This record gives sequence, C-alpha cells and structure tokens, in this order.
Amino acid sequence: MPKINRPRRGSLAFSPRKRAKSQVPKYQSWPEYAGAPMLQGFAGYKVGMTHVIMVDDHKNSPTEGKDVMVPVTVIEIPSMKVAAVRAYTRDSYGKHPMTEVWADNLDPALAGRITAPKKYDSAAAKKAILDGITAGKVVEIFALMHTLPHQVTGVPKKVPELMEIKVGGSDLAKRFEFAAEQLGKEVQLDSVIKSGAYADITAITTGKGTQGPVKRWGTPLRKRKHSRGGKKRHVGTLGPWTPHHIRWQVPQMGQMGYQQRTEFNKRIIRIGENGTEITPSGGFLHYGFLQNPYVLVKGSVPGPVKRLVRIRPAIRQGEHVVRQPAIEFVSVQSKQG
Repeated sequence: MPKINRPRRGSLAFSPRKRAKSQVPKYQSWPEYAGAPMLQGFAGYKVGMTHVIMVDDHKNSPTEGKDVMVPVTVIEIPSMKVAAVRAYTRDSYGKHPMTEVWADNLDPALAGRITAPKKYDSAAAKKAILDGITAGKVVEIFALMHTLPHQVTGVPKKVPELMEIKVGGSDLAKRFEFAAEQLGKEVQLDSVIKSGAYADITAITTGKGTQGPVKRWGTPLRKRKHSRGGKKRHVGTLGPWTPHHIRWQVPQMGQMGYQQRTEFNKRIIRIGENGTEITPSGGFLHYGFLQNPYVLVKGSVPGPVKRLVRIRPAIRQGEHVVRQPAIEFVSVQSKQG
C-alpha cells in the first residue's frame, strides 16, 4: 500500500490566533548597535501603494544596471515627540522599569491617552537614573515617544499613540544624556534610518473576523460522498474517540487577521520631505492627500490603509549592502480606476 503523506494545512507558527491586544505593535527585541547614541525606531501611517522606476543595483541580478518597475508602499511619517525617558533594571525575574523622566512641555493632545504627572521632580528622577547607571543597576534606556496624528489629514484621529523606542549606543550614560536632550523635542525619521537601508516593518494585519477552517487554514472542500448534509466546508474529523480531547493542531473556525506581524528586511527606497510630490491625481484611495514627510518601502507591508506602522532598523540584516537607490520615476497616476 502506498504511503500517503502531505504537509499539514496552514502554519501553526502563530497559534493561538487571537486578536491583538493593541493596535500599537510592540517589539520584544532590538538590533545590536554600538555606535553613537541614537533612537532605534519610528512610526507612521500606511497610505497605500504605487510604483517607481529605478535602476536595479543588486549585484548579479539578471537586470542589473537596467530600469525595473518596483512596487512600493507609501507611509506618511510626521515627526514624533519624546515625552519621557525610562530606565530599566534587571533581576532574576527579568527587566522592570526603575524610574522615568518626563518632559516639562508635554503635548496637550497627550492628555487624551494618559494622565500626565502633575507633581513630578525631574531632577530627582535624573539623579536616580545616573546613580543607577553608576551602580550598574540600569541595563536599558528607552524613550517614550508619541505620534502627532493631528498633522495627518488622512487619519481621522487626534489622540496620539504612545510607544517605547530603545536608545541604542555603547555607553549607558551617553545614551541617557542623549535621550534627556531630546525630551519635549520633535524627531524626524532621517535621524533613525537612511534611504537605501533595510528595515523591519511591523503592523497589525487587516482583521477578517471569524472565519471557517477552509479560509482560515486552507483545508480542502470535502467531496460529495464525504459531505452528507451539505457540510462541504467542515473538517473531516476532530480527532479520535478516545481520548475525548480535541488537539490544538486541529484546524477549526476562529479569529482571522488583526494580529501583529513583522516583515523583515524591507528596503527603504526613499525618504521624502514633501508628500504632495508623490500624491496621485485625486489622492490615494481611502486616504486622501499627503501633507507630511513620507517614506517609500519596497513591496507590501502588513495592515490596511490608515493603520499605524512601526519601523525598526533591520535586526537580521546579514550581508545586505546599503546602496542609495537611483529612482527615475514615481507614478502619480490616479488610483481611482
């Protein structure tokens, strides 16, 4: 008798497939960096897609040196503000926040997200962090940064999103001094990453609600003889009679989409200052017109239009060579059809 075998339907890598807790993605790890202090992340809003004509600069590519069409995703990236600096300590149970220093001139819109501290001794907090660095208790420095969505006309929200962004560098004291200098200031993406570099793009995917096993896991439709009662989209079996237990590997109905996903090693094609130069006739579908700086990312990124997108320098860059892209044309043809 022939041995019948096939790969299972659907990947179990992201199980259980639950809805994301927050629409603001979170990073558990950051790229190793030992240079001068710098912020290691940024955030923007997904606008849509277009295409560019650029010179293929990949070595040994069949089209090397020739013009190629590249699909790109447009992300609007207004400046972000640094609201606080947070120091982390470590014990046998992991990392814990030790204390934080808040900016004196917090953005008024931030009151819609958190309750800002009214009586706060920033000098004492700075001294506590510096003493912790000297004593070796502080292990990480993070900046609490928030977006400025009121500057974006395509996103119907005014309350900013607050997130932690690691301050990279070799010396903890210098990293804290750098972050303290940024308190209350606006930061641009070009201070985090440059054109031609590789980045990781993270967002919450498009939610599709509750779906059955055929769409959610890719199981085949049942044949006529095996689907009595018209139940063609059910799985053939949920498992053996004994034990009375359904294994978690069995494909079943449930939540599909609205989960955090990260696209690794996405190339930054361009970081522009004027969004109107790439806005198509009539604006982008379901978004409108760009008014702020933007970034063009090669290929697609997770999430629907208007979704918050986080950008981090590539953590798996490997042997990628950073080259300045030679863009010859950006399509501004109407997307209205």
